[in-house]
Amino acid sequence: MKVADNVNPNVYEKGSLREVTKSDLDEELKDDFDQREIFDIIRNISDPEHPLTLEELRVVEESNVIIDNENNLVHVYFTPTIPHCSMATLIGLSIRVQLLRALPSRFKVTVEVTEGTHVSEHAVNKQLADKERIAAALENNNLVQIINQCVRSV
Repeated sequence: MKVADNVNPNVYEKGSLREVTKSDLDEELKDDFDQREIFDIIRNISDPEHPLTLEELRVVEESNVIIDNENNLVHVYFTPTIPHCSMATLIGLSIRVQLLRALPSRFKVTVEVTEGTHVSEHAVNKQLADKERIAAALENNNLVQIINQCVRSV
């Protein structure tokens, strides 16, 4: 069995849930996505090595979500718990898959390691930006099972 890269990560308190308003429930109202909605989609993804969420580990934070409704763009920066995290690509892939499953297909989703937080950030970002590599990864049943375990609690 593989030993976790970070056996004793810092754990942070989860933020409060967003209050649902009447306008949120009105199906006739044109409602753009906001930073908090995108964060709510990814905050409860489980870490692949720990029984904790990406929010609890501060791998994802609301302030690292950028949304451009006009151009249908979502950009998420994530921060691995340690600079040599071997799970960084898997975490990024889980974030990307969750967003692609939850958002309308018009959105272009970009997921990247926060600058300066991983020793291989450029390699990880290159993998996460390569559509062919992502498609190939999602054809691997073992990998898809792991991703589904990470996003299932969402």
